[in-house]
Amino acid sequence: MSTASPRIPFGAHSTAAEVVHGVDLTGKRALVTGGASGIGLETALALAGAGAEVTLAVRDPESGARAADRVRQETGSPNVHVAVVDLADPAGARAVGESWNGPLHILVNNAGIMALPELSRTEQGWERQYAVNVLGHAALTLGLHDALRAAGGARVVTVSSSAHLMAPVDFDDIHFTHRPYEAWTAYGQSKSAAILFTVALARRWAADGVTANALHPGGIMTNLQRHLSDEQLRFVGATDEAGRKLQVPPGWKTPQQGAATSVLLAASPLVDGVTGRYFEDCRPAAPQPDPAPGRSGIAAWAADESAADRLWDDITKQLGF
Repeated sequence: MSTASPRIPFGAHSTAAEVVHGVDLTGKRALVTGGASGIGLETALALAGAGAEVTLAVRDPESGARAADRVRQETGSPNVHVAVVDLADPAGARAVGESWNGPLHILVNNAGIMALPELSRTEQGWERQYAVNVLGHAALTLGLHDALRAAGGARVVTVSSSAHLMAPVDFDDIHFTHRPYEAWTAYGQSKSAAILFTVALARRWAADGVTANALHPGGIMTNLQRHLSDEQLRFVGATDEAGRKLQVPPGWKTPQQGAATSVLLAASPLVDGVTGRYFEDCRPAAPQPDPAPGRSGIAAWAADESAADRLWDDITKQLGF
């Protein structure tokens, strides 16, 4: 893991366009999961605007096609494609990765689901948030190993969350087989696991020239909040992407600001060689000695290399790598 702290002139209010201004990604190829809406779409717009060939990895092909048309229209780039990926199906996600043709320079693991109100399982019996947020992205990433290695200096960027401060990974009962299900514990665990996977990946793929970093994008009103009630969000007024009347509270970001840290890690020369780190507001996060909801920084349980090794072994065994 790189311990250097780069000097970065961006912060919480920076936008993806500002972060990528002056960066030339001509000849680079990028894949963005969840690229049909929210910060995934804004990430795709920024990367395509800088000259990258961008593929939107989406579950719904119609939404993906609409998003791809928007990216083409707003950036003028014809090199925008759609790949259908259901992250709840790790075998399918792996197949998409392994079928990729040629090098891949940028992988942004952006898609996710949050705070499902009831326990939901995949066909394999896995808790759905962990399956989508962790196992699906892991299967896609591991399936893309050869393409990332072939790029020479590829970057893997994984969107985690400050919600990781709510819960470590419970290795004894990841899928809530014995303990009572709690929506935020499940979500927090999945985001802790996303960081640990990044730590493990950074160490194992360094020799291939691949860097891997995770991030908290900030609070952004997107489709991610679709499972939350107005009472849970505690505000009413404006309209979100799902059509509900909501008021974005002070301190929350626009989608363009929320995508800034993803784009920084995906494209900026300011973070060349930086790997195995967790960023927030475009900067490396400080250790958080007292993890709790609403706080910033990174919990020790999400940076622990022995836990990362255990998670890696668990994931690769589950996925058959």
